[in-house]
Amino acid sequence: MKVGVLALQGAFAAHQSRLASLDVAAPAVRVPADLDGLDGVVLPGGESTTMSRLLITSGLHEPLRAAINAGLATFGTCAGMILCATDVHDGRADQVGFDQIDMTVQRNGYGRQLDSFEADLDVAGLDAPFHAVFIRAPLVERAGDDVEVLARHEGRPVLLRDRRCTVAAFHPELTDDARLHEQFVAAI
Repeated sequence: MKVGVLALQGAFAAHQSRLASLDVAAPAVRVPADLDGLDGVVLPGGESTTMSRLLITSGLHEPLRAAINAGLATFGTCAGMILCATDVHDGRADQVGFDQIDMTVQRNGYGRQLDSFEADLDVAGLDAPFHAVFIRAPLVERAGDDVEVLARHEGRPVLLRDRRCTVAAFHPELTDDARLHEQFVAAI
């Protein structure tokens, strides 16, 4: 199995390490040729507007969009969630994404860096809570009827899935718990 990790900016190394701990090849994705032979892709946390610009300048946006639209399994965390949303409430006018999950998100909706927090979440399919790290996390304002909500924090969706795309408002790669990465890999 080969799951690429978008490595233009953000917390990509932590995702690579987590996937490697599961014996999954996790090459860095920086140029279109890096998409060859992938079974899945992780879109990491970072800064969504910066990632958007880098996706364009690297020439990676359209090939990655085409691969995801063709069914490439995708796991977006924090900024990766924003890139997968169909509507970004406070995004830049020139911000690009992948329009994979029918939802509206607000960038940094949980607040700035000082408002970061951790919480234990009940996650569908897991037998014990998942300890989640929220850093400048996006807030899901609306999720479409066909979107499956896998976890909530204080009533708001924070882990969602639609078809072959899973997104988290938090950073599962920043914990010692590999269960969400395991779920993603098992579903490929």
